[in-house]
Parts: sequence; C-alpha cells; structure tokens
Amino acid sequence: MTADMLFASPWGALLIFLLRIVDVSFDTMRVLFAIRGRRGLAAILGGCQALIWIFAVGNAVKHLDSPLHILGYAAGYATGTFVGVTLERIVAYGVAVLRIISPHGGVEIAEALRERGYGVTELSGHGREGRVEVLIVAVQRGHLPEVMEVVTRWDPQAFIMVEEPKVLQGGLIATREWPILNPMAYFDRLRNGG
Repeated sequence: MTADMLFASPWGALLIFLLRIVDVSFDTMRVLFAIRGRRGLAAILGGCQALIWIFAVGNAVKHLDSPLHILGYAAGYATGTFVGVTLERIVAYGVAVLRIISPHGGVEIAEALRERGYGVTELSGHGREGRVEVLIVAVQRGHLPEVMEVVTRWDPQAFIMVEEPKVLQGGLIATREWPILNPMAYFDRLRNGG
C-alpha cells in the first residue's frame, strides 16, 4: 500500500488527526520556548512542526470531498491544542514571581519557604485592614504548587499574585530538573506528594 492509498482510505483521516495533534503540540511548545528566549530549541521545534504540517495539510486538501478527512484535520487541531497546553503545564519551563500579602502568617510562610530552599524577600506593608507582610519569591514554574501549598497551610486568606518576569538578574531561585530530561525523578516526586 502506498502513502497515497493509505491517506485516501479512512485510515488516512486517522493519520491526519494524529499528525495534527503532534503538529499543534510542537507549535505550542515552540511558542513557549521562543517567548522565553530559547531560540535554538524553538527553531528545531518549528522545523519539525512545519514538516508534519505539510504532510497533514497536503493530504487533507487532497481529500476535501471526504467529511472524515476534514473532521480528522479539525479534531486533530483541537486535540493538539489541548495536548500542547497540557505538555506546557507538565514541562512548566520558566520562572514565576509570587507576591504574597498576608495579614498574619507572613513570617511563618517566609521561614517555611526558606526551609525548602526558596529565597524570600520580606517587606512590611499597610493594607485596608491594617498591617500586612509582603513576601516576594521567585521560583521555577514547576515549584508553584509546592509554594502555593505552603502559603495556604500558613494563611489560607493570603492574597497571592503570580507574574512572569521579563528579566532576572542575581538573587536566589531554587532549581529542579526538567521532567522531560528526567521523567522518572519527576514522576517519583509526584507519587511522593512533591
């Protein structure tokens, strides 16, 4: 069976669907890495994405008379978007800055975060209800759930803002391994509640 015959069959619609999932997932990751300045990785993903896209689109266009092929193309795009965003959350590449405003528990939150290796800057402030502690913490995005859990444990009413910094220089940011580079360590950490 040739590639043309395969794509003309109902299996071709499934293949287009699968190609679109990979293509759109790569595109999502390409944009993520481009925004964060990883030009080389973004370029590699972009090249792979373009090759896959050409096969998917070319074969979908050849079979515009087939509702199954059109559905495969559209459903692959939708599923690829979902998969790409999910992958982005798993990889959690980049840094986040948290501003934590706590009327009570700020000192305890800061100490608990420092015990886990995070750098914390403490400031005193005044809010609508009186004195507050303002904590500023820069963390790897993959550490956000752990930091949020610590904050919630000490002050469930704390106000938290999470931002993505454009430029970082100096300071302390706890590091971790990328799940993509060491998936077993990542899944072990998840299994152990980390």
